[in-house]
Amino acid sequence: MELVLKDLTYEIVGFCMSVHKELGHGFLESVYKDAIQIELNEYALEYNREKEYCIEYKGVILANRFYADFVIGNEVILEVKAVEGAICEANIAQTINYLKVSGCRIGLIINFGRKSLEYKRLIL
Repeated sequence: MELVLKDLTYEIVGFCMSVHKELGHGFLESVYKDAIQIELNEYALEYNREKEYCIEYKGVILANRFYADFVIGNEVILEVKAVEGAICEANIAQTINYLKVSGCRIGLIINFGRKSLEYKRLIL
């Protein structure tokens, strides 16, 4: 079975591994997001950081908004975590909701909070 957006997601995971190798674990999420933004610029990938999404219910836009850490090429949601524990069900549910409201096809959850980089790839 062919992976959806395989080359792009491998590229993203690859530069996240470089960030983790350079910075290690223990920083706040915002530090890793800043480093990822540098990588995205170097790779010349189209992206939005902290992209806002509205949620509609019965024709009404709800007051709460979603803010995806990164949307890359309007196809991949990249959620950055820096937690000591593993990627959990709440992280997965959050990313799936972002995929639903954004129309993106792939979600990547990257956890920089452990000794080894941890990631999960989700397909909607």
